[in-house]
Amino acid sequence: MPSDERLAALAARVALFHVTDRSLKRAQSAIEAALARGDVSPAEREAYLRAVRDYFESFGREARVHLRDVDRRLEHANQVHFNLTAERGVAVKRIEATDAVLREAAEL
Repeated sequence: MPSDERLAALAARVALFHVTDRSLKRAQSAIEAALARGDVSPAEREAYLRAVRDYFESFGREARVHLRDVDRRLEHANQVHFNLTAERGVAVKRIEATDAVLREAAEL
């Protein structure tokens, strides 16, 4: 795939994101205009790729931090679930033991 086609494919992929960052929005508009006229200068290409890298590297870092937080919270929730399941087992055994004593006492 020629370089401009790959750049156009990247620009189309980036366009699918809801981007609010002004710098990337400007770079996206500029590269789309350059691609439309069929003449992307090396400076335009580099500026666009730099803007994409800056935005998506930051976006990726944020996503990884969020993922670590969610994983930590899930680990806590799983531990709580495990503990409650164990507590439930103890409560069931107590009920069974007390019911057995009460049945025996009733039989006497």
